[in-house]
Amino acid sequence: MNLAQIRLLVADFPRCYRFYRDVLALKPQFEAEDGPYAKFTADGGAAGIALQDRVQMSGMLGELAAEPTGYRSLVVLRVDELDRYCEEITARGAVLVNGPAPMTDHLRVAHLKDPAGNLVELQEWLEPRGRSA
Repeated sequence: MNLAQIRLLVADFPRCYRFYRDVLALKPQFEAEDGPYAKFTADGGAAGIALQDRVQMSGMLGELAAEPTGYRSLVVLRVDELDRYCEEITARGAVLVNGPAPMTDHLRVAHLKDPAGNLVELQEWLEPRGRSA
Protein backbone atom coordinates (compact mmCIF):
# COMPACT_ATOMS: atom_id res chain seq x y z
CA MET A 1 0.00 0.00 0.00
CA ASN A 2 1.19 3.52 -0.81
CA LEU A 3 -0.17 6.86 0.34
CA ALA A 4 -1.32 8.62 -2.81
CA GLN A 5 -2.34 12.00 -1.39
CA ILE A 6 -4.12 13.91 1.31
CA ARG A 7 -7.29 15.41 -0.18
CA LEU A 8 -9.01 18.50 1.20
CA LEU A 9 -12.72 19.04 0.55
CA VAL A 10 -13.29 22.69 -0.34
CA ALA A 11 -16.37 24.79 -1.07
CA ASP A 12 -14.67 27.54 -3.11
CA PHE A 13 -12.51 25.44 -5.40
CA PRO A 14 -11.08 28.23 -7.63
CA ARG A 15 -10.05 30.34 -4.64
CA CYS A 16 -8.38 27.39 -2.88
CA TYR A 17 -6.70 26.31 -6.13
CA ARG A 18 -5.17 29.78 -6.59
CA PHE A 19 -4.03 29.81 -2.93
CA TYR A 20 -2.06 26.56 -3.21
CA ARG A 21 -0.72 27.41 -6.69
CA ASP A 22 -0.12 31.16 -6.47
CA VAL A 23 0.38 31.92 -2.78
CA LEU A 24 2.14 28.77 -1.51
CA ALA A 25 3.73 28.20 -4.97
CA LEU A 26 2.97 24.47 -5.10
CA LYS A 27 2.90 22.92 -8.55
CA PRO A 28 -0.38 21.51 -9.88
CA GLN A 29 -0.19 18.25 -11.81
CA PHE A 30 -2.31 19.95 -14.46
CA GLU A 31 -4.18 23.24 -14.74
CA ALA A 32 -7.67 22.84 -13.27
CA GLU A 33 -8.61 26.13 -11.62
CA ASP A 34 -12.33 25.38 -11.95
CA GLY A 35 -12.01 21.89 -10.46
CA PRO A 36 -13.52 19.68 -9.37
CA TYR A 37 -10.12 18.10 -8.55
CA ALA A 38 -6.47 19.08 -8.49
CA LYS A 39 -3.28 17.67 -6.98
CA PHE A 40 -0.27 19.75 -5.94
CA THR A 41 3.30 18.82 -5.10
CA ALA A 42 6.27 20.76 -3.78
CA ASP A 43 9.65 20.88 -5.53
CA GLY A 44 11.52 17.69 -4.78
CA GLY A 45 8.62 16.12 -2.90
CA ALA A 46 6.68 13.00 -3.73
CA ALA A 47 3.74 13.50 -1.36
CA GLY A 48 0.79 15.47 -2.66
CA ILE A 49 -2.01 17.68 -1.43
CA ALA A 50 -5.18 17.42 -3.46
CA LEU A 51 -8.31 19.55 -3.55
CA GLN A 52 -11.77 18.14 -4.18
CA ASP A 53 -14.87 20.25 -4.73
CA ARG A 54 -17.13 19.60 -1.73
CA VAL A 55 -20.37 19.86 -3.76
CA GLN A 56 -19.14 17.38 -6.37
CA MET A 57 -18.06 14.91 -3.67
CA SER A 58 -21.35 15.31 -1.78
CA GLY A 59 -23.05 13.81 -4.85
CA MET A 60 -21.45 10.52 -3.80
CA LEU A 61 -21.50 11.03 -0.04
CA GLY A 62 -24.47 13.21 0.87
CA GLU A 63 -23.22 13.77 4.42
CA LEU A 64 -20.48 16.03 3.00
CA ALA A 65 -22.98 18.68 1.86
CA ALA A 66 -22.78 20.55 5.18
CA GLU A 67 -19.74 22.76 5.75
CA PRO A 68 -17.58 21.60 8.67
CA THR A 69 -16.93 23.84 11.64
CA GLY A 70 -13.60 24.26 13.36
CA TYR A 71 -10.29 22.96 12.08
CA ARG A 72 -10.69 19.68 10.23
CA SER A 73 -7.12 19.25 9.04
CA LEU A 74 -3.56 20.44 9.45
CA VAL A 75 -1.45 20.52 6.29
CA VAL A 76 2.28 20.55 7.09
CA LEU A 77 4.88 21.81 4.62
CA ARG A 78 8.61 21.74 5.30
CA VAL A 79 10.61 24.74 4.05
CA ASP A 80 14.34 25.47 4.21
CA GLU A 81 14.22 29.16 5.16
CA LEU A 82 11.03 29.89 7.09
CA ASP A 83 11.47 33.66 7.45
CA ARG A 84 12.20 34.14 3.74
CA TYR A 85 9.32 31.88 2.68
CA CYS A 86 6.90 33.71 5.02
CA GLU A 87 7.97 37.05 3.53
CA GLU A 88 7.34 35.68 0.02
CA ILE A 89 3.90 34.26 0.74
CA THR A 90 2.69 37.30 2.72
CA ALA A 91 3.73 39.44 -0.25
CA ARG A 92 1.47 37.17 -2.37
CA GLY A 93 -1.49 37.59 0.00
CA ALA A 94 -1.07 34.99 2.75
CA VAL A 95 -1.98 36.06 6.29
CA LEU A 96 0.00 34.40 9.07
CA VAL A 97 -1.96 33.58 12.22
CA ASN A 98 1.16 32.55 14.17
CA GLY A 99 4.92 32.88 13.85
CA PRO A 100 7.46 32.38 12.59
CA ALA A 101 8.34 31.15 16.07
CA PRO A 102 10.13 28.27 17.79
CA MET A 103 8.01 25.20 18.49
CA THR A 104 10.82 23.05 19.93
CA ASP A 105 14.62 23.27 20.08
CA HIS A 106 14.70 21.62 16.66
CA LEU A 107 11.71 23.19 14.92
CA ARG A 108 10.45 26.65 13.95
CA VAL A 109 6.92 27.04 12.60
CA ALA A 110 4.43 29.50 11.18
CA HIS A 111 0.70 28.97 10.69
CA LEU A 112 -1.86 30.30 8.23
CA LYS A 113 -5.27 29.27 6.92
CA ASP A 114 -6.20 28.41 3.38
CA PRO A 115 -9.39 29.94 1.92
CA ALA A 116 -11.40 26.90 3.10
CA GLY A 117 -10.22 27.41 6.68
CA ASN A 118 -7.77 24.48 6.72
CA LEU A 119 -4.79 25.16 8.95
CA VAL A 120 -1.39 25.13 7.21
CA GLU A 121 1.80 24.72 9.22
CA LEU A 122 5.12 25.72 7.70
CA GLN A 123 8.09 24.00 9.33
CA GLU A 124 11.80 24.76 9.32
CA TRP A 125 13.86 21.95 10.82
CA LEU A 126 16.86 23.23 12.78
CA GLU A 127 20.23 21.59 13.31
CA PRO A 128 20.10 19.68 16.62
CA ARG A 129 22.06 21.39 19.41
CA GLY A 130 25.62 20.19 19.77
CA ARG A 131 25.84 19.21 16.08
CA SER A 132 27.34 21.33 13.35
CA ALA A 133 27.24 21.05 9.60
